[in-house]
Amino acid sequence: MGPQPEPTTAKSQSNGYTKKEKAAVRYGECRKNHAAGIGGYAVDGCREFMASGEEGTPAALRCAACACHRSFHKRELLWDCSSNSNSTSSSSWR
Repeated sequence: MGPQPEPTTAKSQSNGYTKKEKAAVRYGECRKNHAAGIGGYAVDGCREFMASGEEGTPAALRCAACACHRSFHKRELLWDCSSNSNSTSSSSWR
């Protein structure tokens, strides 16, 4: 699986401006339950995802700290609302 595109949204405002918001994705603490097999609950305490390989390789989806897949880490969207556009055409919605 290749790199995922960054989520973006465009909102039309009543004054004719289009506000574009761009999100960066950050993966936080690991939520993998290591004791699920015995009916318990225990997490390893990994606080942030660190890729163990280069982007675009299978190793990029494994955490270097806890060896879990990236999907076990909490996904956080960091929004940047600072950019505005003065165009209302549909081409500005990308």
